Amino acid sequence: MADSVGALLMADISHPSGLIAKGILNDPMPHCHIVTTTTHKTLRGPRGGMIMMGKDFENPMGEKTPKGDLKMMSACLDMGVFPGTQGGPLEHVIAAKAVAYGEALSDEYMQYCVQVIKNAQTMAKELVAKGYKIISGGTDNHCMLIDLRSKNLTGKEAEKALGEADITVNKNMVPFDDKSPFVTSGIRIGSPAITSRGLKEKDCIKVVELIDAALMNKDNPKELAKIKKKVNTMMGKRPLFKD
Repeated sequence: MADSVGALLMADISHPSGLIAKGILNDPMPHCHIVTTTTHKTLRGPRGGMIMMGKDFENPMGEKTPKGDLKMMSACLDMGVFPGTQGGPLEHVIAAKAVAYGEALSDEYMQYCVQVIKNAQTMAKELVAKGYKIISGGTDNHCMLIDLRSKNLTGKEAEKALGEADITVNKNMVPFDDKSPFVTSGIRIGSPAITSRGLKEKDCIKVVELIDAALMNKDNPKELAKIKKKVNTMMGKRPLFKD
């Protein structure tokens, strides 16, 4: 349909790109003109991005070379990035991306991706059991969007309470949200980071218990301090980097 009207079809796979790379989720590359992704999130590399194409083609905007030939779309994208919007390359970040791509080719990374989904599904199930409404009812990937209106909470309140307990989430709008984007009615939770630190399904049950306890005590600083201590005791055994 896009081809028939001269439109470009682009997919952004920033969140699930790691899962797509291992064939766990559907690959949009054969169906889209352009695919973009970050290099962090499930791909688990440094902050950065990629613009990808399955095959090159003449740009439909009419951009031409100095000789009057139609530019290929890849040339338009390259010029848009540099010197259009980006300066000098960061060699240390490029090296870090190479490490991430190498990890993504490994069998261990496939095990990681499978565990990411198991952990997310465990968390979703436990949250539903505690009366939280998850948009779509559950998850088939690494994250979930929770509508907090059933708990009479806003996303902003939840984000703040969980932050005080050293649990990092972000507020997020939900379908038919009646709150502003600065307040929202939901939060978004994902499992990639905790999976990288070695958490399994049984640990995720405990994580949900801590999340629920923090939300139910959002106005109780003493309880939030106790929950924060439990969080740090739990995660202190799973450092981000080993000595």
